[in-house]
Amino acid sequence: MRRVIPFACAVVVAWTLSFPVPAFAVNKDIERLEMQISSLQSQLADLQRSSEDTLREIKRLNESLADQSATMRRLVQDRRVQEESISAALKDVTDRMADLSERMQTAPAPAVTAPPMTAGPDGGPAGGPAAAPITPGQTVPAPGGANPQAPAPRELYTQAYADYARGNYDLAIQEYTDYLRNYPDTDLSDNAQYWIGECQYSKQKFTEAIAAWDELLRQYPSSDKLPDARFKKGMALEKLGRRSQALLEYRFVAERFPNSEAGRKAREKLNPR
Repeated sequence: MRRVIPFACAVVVAWTLSFPVPAFAVNKDIERLEMQISSLQSQLADLQRSSEDTLREIKRLNESLADQSATMRRLVQDRRVQEESISAALKDVTDRMADLSERMQTAPAPAVTAPPMTAGPDGGPAGGPAAAPITPGQTVPAPGGANPQAPAPRELYTQAYADYARGNYDLAIQEYTDYLRNYPDTDLSDNAQYWIGECQYSKQKFTEAIAAWDELLRQYPSSDKLPDARFKKGMALEKLGRRSQALLEYRFVAERFPNSEAGRKAREKLNPR
């Protein structure tokens, strides 16, 4: 624009000089051209200022959007922690109620007078040796071979998930492993195995993540985490450059679990836009 304006002025001046016109008319034309040039320069300056203001506003909006996205991610993560904690708490209450019911059913019956014992052929009692009574306060083995000193299932699972959410992946893996060792058959055992894979994936240890999800498929084939595990296994395979195997996992999830969130994501992977 700045190069064009002087050129236009030169052309107009040359054109006007080619005709014999009065000097006052030439002066008026030059004055009019100068006014037009000044107006154009002013408009150009306004455009530049407007452009700078627009760029500043775009930068501010981008920063605001980034802050809002980070806040949203934190809220979603906190909600997931709360949901997992509530689920673990409900499961712990159910386990305690079942344990209490079992203890009530196996409690010793009121003492009754034993009938006289007859002598057996060898002179001993006809019946076999009496079972040893359970004394009050006797330690009862923990169900399922669990370590009696292990934390309660709810506390251990909730702590493991909280460490995962905070990015303490190694600690979370250890806690989930402890949970599975002490409580291998609860409703949250399959979840614990799934989150071990998520921790490994977050550490970019994709081979270890695949192994964790394969273990979930072997040990808990009816788990509700199966669609997510198969989909994330596909993503890990893709990270390792095994695209064809990843597509098989996506296709399996899309066909077997079409209405799940994992199924929707798998279809997007199979049909990228």
